[in-house]
Amino acid sequence: MAKFKIEGMKELQKSMKKLGQVPQKSVTTASRKGMNVALKSARQNAPQGDTGQLKGGMKLVGEKSRSKGKKVYQVVFDRSKNHIFQKKNNEGKITGYYPASQEYGFFARNGRYIPGYHFMKKAMEDNSGAITKKIVDEMSKSIDKALGGK
Repeated sequence: MAKFKIEGMKELQKSMKKLGQVPQKSVTTASRKGMNVALKSARQNAPQGDTGQLKGGMKLVGEKSRSKGKKVYQVVFDRSKNHIFQKKNNEGKITGYYPASQEYGFFARNGRYIPGYHFMKKAMEDNSGAITKKIVDEMSKSIDKALGGK
């Protein structure tokens, strides 16, 4: 089992205890800023295309949660660009989705497997430390501000 040490986490926990309840606004902004790191990396690592629609079609979407003090963002493909991303056959049925095929791979017409680029997965894996650090820093700033500090 791997053990991780996050710099500034103990100070953040102490500040959160002093504050009592964590403001949802600070959680949301910290989470969003952390995931912006992953979004930028995913856009940068996305496969090159003629139109650039794949890079422009990525966005952050917040998950709706019932519990206070929790916010989760995901890097997803914009639904408004589905007319560009979806492949339809002659009958009008959807037979493929371009972003998924680029991420995970697909089978060509001749049966050969074309592997995916895994650009979204790599964006999360390569930047996990930077994302965590950004979230902790932003939470520390907002909690210090709420406590009346700097």
